[in-house]
Amino acid sequence: MVMEVMQQWVNDIFVWIGFGTVAGLLAKAVVPGKDPGGTVANLLMGVGGTFIGAAMVSFFWTGYRVSPLSPMGFVSAILGSCLLLVSHRLLSGRFFREEGTGVGVAAAPKRRRRVAVTAPE
Repeated sequence: MVMEVMQQWVNDIFVWIGFGTVAGLLAKAVVPGKDPGGTVANLLMGVGGTFIGAAMVSFFWTGYRVSPLSPMGFVSAILGSCLLLVSHRLLSGRFFREEGTGVGVAAAPKRRRRVAVTAPE
């Protein structure tokens, strides 16, 4: 009995992780722009976003169990992943620029000029 329950929990967790990977990729497609993290960061935000989305659904609708293959699970995973992606951009300084630091979208990157060095004759 206990082993069956544990096996069901582990199966559910692996399904949510696999589904979270797909949700992270779809959230990246929904929220355009360049991210401070790479591909692995987007996938981890997708997995975390699915857990956050499922937790929000179970918090607001008491007694409702969300499965990843249901339409509600799909929508909650995408919204949770988008929420994490936007908050990651906000915290990394992509949307707002602090005064005097030059960090953010409005700051133009400084380019270095190449100086041609000639050999003395």
